[in-house]
Amino acid sequence: MPKNVDDTMKNSLHEQLYGGHYGPSPVKTALEYLFIFLAMFPMAMIVNWIILPHNIVSGGLTGICAIIYYATSGSFPDTFAMYGGSIPVWLTTLVFNSVLLLIAYFTVDWRFCVRTLFGTLTLAMWYRVIPIRATPLIDDPVSACIVGGLAFGVALGIVMANNGSSGGTDIVAKVVHHYRDISLGRVMIICDLIIIASSYMLPLPEQFMHDGITAQEITDFKTRRILYGLCMTVSYTLSVDTMMTHLRRSVQFFIYSQNHYAEIATAINQTVNRGVTILDGMGWYSKQPMHVVSVLARRHEAQQIMRLVRDIDPNAFVSQANVSGVFGKGFEAIK
Repeated sequence: MPKNVDDTMKNSLHEQLYGGHYGPSPVKTALEYLFIFLAMFPMAMIVNWIILPHNIVSGGLTGICAIIYYATSGSFPDTFAMYGGSIPVWLTTLVFNSVLLLIAYFTVDWRFCVRTLFGTLTLAMWYRVIPIRATPLIDDPVSACIVGGLAFGVALGIVMANNGSSGGTDIVAKVVHHYRDISLGRVMIICDLIIIASSYMLPLPEQFMHDGITAQEITDFKTRRILYGLCMTVSYTLSVDTMMTHLRRSVQFFIYSQNHYAEIATAINQTVNRGVTILDGMGWYSKQPMHVVSVLARRHEAQQIMRLVRDIDPNAFVSQANVSGVFGKGFEAIK
């Protein structure tokens, strides 16, 4: 038997609305994994159709895998014949992320590792399925970097918005941040700059070699490769930041329900996983005391909260307002 009336009400509510399930809805979790799975497709497509054909080195683990791909060109003609003898990106992605995830498992959080593992396996699968184009999808390298970077950033933003990760420098940043008071963004920027700059040491690809090539032409090509990599990285970084800023907009609810405020508060707290504050008030017309449910949530959670209120008390009075910034647990860190 439940210990008190509140427990009885809480259990009854969840039996009616969620079949007794506490925590995030399985449907919501399944949709998040589905979005992660689908968003990895354009990311792999941009790498295989734009970055690799243009011989560009971007930031992150993608850049490291691209460097290995270029540096081993023709080295394994029998093993990786369909990749021109180069070690394929999908293989290096799996190897590096496996090592990084093993480190993260013992230092950061196993829950972070589960979704990152799923994202890593999905991305590697798309790398393997999507063929590498002999000629880039977009001929002009500058346009390719801008358009490809924007599309890559949107896809990565979708992955991050669904609590996913493609691995790579994300894992490195998490591990470093766990031990040092260095922001995740700063760690990722430092990693990206080192990776892109190291592409200068790569030899020229065969298609750019010709008789009588001068040292100046070689230097120019290597410098342009670095500039293209920086352009690509800046493009997708701005795209991710813009998308995440939009998705992280917050809203504030004041929910007035005379008889069902406790049920609404419990549903929001347990289902949306958001903190709820009950404010004491009084209806001035009726002169009756009442309780107001106050909630701060992400903008994309607003529809779910409204649906809960409608299902529990269709006669509730609700006000919703956009909030310019929310800082604290579950939102942005207080700097």
